[in-house]
Amino acid sequence: MRTSRQDAARRGRDRRARTLPARPGVPRVRGTPPSVAVVGAGIAGLAAATGLAERGVAVTLYEKRPYLGGRVGGWPTALRDGTTVTMSRGFHAFFRQYYNLRGLLRRTDPGLERLTGLPDYPLRGADGLHDSFRHVPRTPPFSALGFVALSPSFRLADLRAIDPVAALPLLDVRVPEVYERLDGTSAHDFLDAVRFPESARHLAFEVFSRSFFADPRELSAAEMALTFHIYFLGSAEGLLFDVPRAPFPAALWDPLAGYLTRHHAEVRTGTAVEHIAPVPDGGFVVASDRDERRHDGVVLALDTAGLRSLVARCPQLGDAPWRERIGRLRTAPPFVVSRLWLDRPVASDRPGFLGTSGFGTLDNISVLERYEDEAARWNARTGGSVVELHAYAVPPDAPRDVEHKRLLDQLHRVYPETSTATVLDARHEWHDDCPLFPAGGYGDRPTVRTPHPRLVVAGDVVRTGLPVALMERAATSGFLAANALLEPWGVRGQTLWTVPHHGRGALLRALATWGRTPAVRGRSDP
Repeated sequence: MRTSRQDAARRGRDRRARTLPARPGVPRVRGTPPSVAVVGAGIAGLAAATGLAERGVAVTLYEKRPYLGGRVGGWPTALRDGTTVTMSRGFHAFFRQYYNLRGLLRRTDPGLERLTGLPDYPLRGADGLHDSFRHVPRTPPFSALGFVALSPSFRLADLRAIDPVAALPLLDVRVPEVYERLDGTSAHDFLDAVRFPESARHLAFEVFSRSFFADPRELSAAEMALTFHIYFLGSAEGLLFDVPRAPFPAALWDPLAGYLTRHHAEVRTGTAVEHIAPVPDGGFVVASDRDERRHDGVVLALDTAGLRSLVARCPQLGDAPWRERIGRLRTAPPFVVSRLWLDRPVASDRPGFLGTSGFGTLDNISVLERYEDEAARWNARTGGSVVELHAYAVPPDAPRDVEHKRLLDQLHRVYPETSTATVLDARHEWHDDCPLFPAGGYGDRPTVRTPHPRLVVAGDVVRTGLPVALMERAATSGFLAANALLEPWGVRGQTLWTVPHHGRGALLRALATWGRTPAVRGRSDP
């Protein structure tokens, strides 16, 4: 029996975190175990596979790449000096609000010792302003008040210009109501309606929209408001975060693969699923590029493009309206990760992570030896630095070599000491497979359940009805998909946690309710 102290550790420090108990049932399947195909081994697929395998389901995990983790995966690459290192698709912050993702990682790391906290979330603008979340209180509403009081990006004249009525939806964000209210508006237009100060937009809001690899003009205001609730006004976990001490495979996914194997799951990397067809007994035939197998259930845990492509190839899946909605899903613009191995170190006071604004397409800089053991060993051996540059929402037609040079030039602006460094080696990753959450697009996003009771969907594009986003939405939807399959088999699923599902404080909720009244809404809607 799990103790209340263990439950508290899983939830975090926020006593108002919401617990979502699983439906009653037996602990494990009885008799011959049903078989489930989990297609895609990113966070969502790994969570679904874990939730099922732990309860005795015969799981086959299909992944077309040779590695696990999806967009948080990693693979080996050899540098010019002969060193084998791990490349990935870039920095990811494991926020302390990610209760279900962290619960997945606790399967092999109960104390989360493979994660380490970065001491700050600093932001720097080209206008010379510096912001930090290190000393901002974590508990709302003091977090918002402290944030404004400590930030040089907020000026008194700008604050006076804000339309408080237009900003009221941020005080009591609920799912799905926030989508009913704000999904038809872009994040950019919402901030214009609020008259939010230009100097503080990146700090307070655009940092969240950039997390979705989207320009604020493309992103749904509802999605931005939800992330503001998750990280800021709705949660007492704060905006500081953890990062893996080692590259993603060693720190996260290799141990979890071993865990799944011990629970008799079959992990099939390098295996692409090409076709899925329902069969008369209620199951499915799953055809991969290696063989064809029958399964009692299927979890589609693919990225947006992969989901759209597979459903288009499988005309018997779902019904026509469901397939049409899947076909309308869009991907975000490309993003770039440039990792550079420099022949000399960056200045000793450079943080492990820095968000940037106004430096061309450069969105952040990571100095990997500050937190990752592999990079630290390379630094100790060579005296150099391993630096990573991110550019989000890059124009699709941007010339790659030009963009790489621009990012390097901006690094020299932000960290001038790097202008004299020699780039000993470099890797550049371009991808455009993240989901886009456009204004008005919420209705097309799939839910976990589909027209077929044994076919479920998981991933960060999925509508869960819960206040989760990004990696946490992926993990949560994966467990929800497992729970949906376990339910008709009479098996108890995974208990979940989320940040509070509404605004904190009766006064703030009352103000938000007032703002939803017809007379006020007519004045303030963007």
